[in-house]
Amino acid sequence: MDAPLPDWPMYGLSDDQRPALRAALAGGRAAVLATVAALGDGGPRPVGTQMVFAADGTVSGFMSGGCVEGDVALHARAVLADGAPRRLVYGEGSPWPDIRLLCGARIEILVERIAPDDPAAAMLFTLQEERRPAVWITDGLQRLCVPAGDAPKPWPGALTRRHDPVWRLAVVGGDPTALAIAALGVQAGFETTLIRPLGPETPPPIPGLAYSRAEPGQALTALDPWSAVAIAGHDLENDHAALLAALPSPAPYVGLLGARRRLPERLARLRAAGISERALEKLRAPIGLDLGGKAPWEVAVATIGEVVAMRHAQFEKA
Repeated sequence: MDAPLPDWPMYGLSDDQRPALRAALAGGRAAVLATVAALGDGGPRPVGTQMVFAADGTVSGFMSGGCVEGDVALHARAVLADGAPRRLVYGEGSPWPDIRLLCGARIEILVERIAPDDPAAAMLFTLQEERRPAVWITDGLQRLCVPAGDAPKPWPGALTRRHDPVWRLAVVGGDPTALAIAALGVQAGFETTLIRPLGPETPPPIPGLAYSRAEPGQALTALDPWSAVAIAGHDLENDHAALLAALPSPAPYVGLLGARRRLPERLARLRAAGISERALEKLRAPIGLDLGGKAPWEVAVATIGEVVAMRHAQFEKA
């Protein structure tokens, strides 16, 4: 951890730091977890934002526009060495007035050492595998991780951070638009699966993308409240089968690519098949935000943007 941060902050592209923390601890060495504990006057990143610093120098996550990450890394090295947690303050009231936040915010960050056998971290990873929301409570010395429904009131000085399951994206189709949606989904951090019934045996050359040749009714059986379905198949029967599987499911987002003028007959067919009006309300058709473009990447941007907007709206209502 003595190396400076890389010139290009590619380490900041991942927002969920559970995989980085798990990888860091898997080698049997302690790691450092930094969490935004409080904000004043806004800030570039919300409370709960995290960074991971591994013993081998690996870094993941970001907390500002580059204003504090280097200094947090210095403190992370000290925490890794002596095990004593730190609470860092930047902005108003900071002991380091030379570190200025251009946004004018005040950021308070908890930096703590996580041992490879930490039981709270083990529970965090278990709940992640089970796709159950988790609540992480810590003051830097004492920490607890429990299922969200079992979370106790945090003790004085402790911060609470909720971890939801990683969002999944199922894309039905195989043309360039479906591939663009799937590729952008992977880049945006979704666990993404492309579903092309009876498609080629070889998966598309998109790193990180899962692939299924199953029929939609079989491929869409594991949808949960942290799932989105983008149907872009250009095959009326496959699209219909995907809608029949996705709309009654717990997935909060179902998008359908297709002409607006064909939508009434599609809805009529779904109603005739027994799909409720409540289930139909979550159908986004035509798919995506209205950005005006129809090229594959334009539709992909519109689709992922709509899923992200829905996800944040759902979080705000919770």
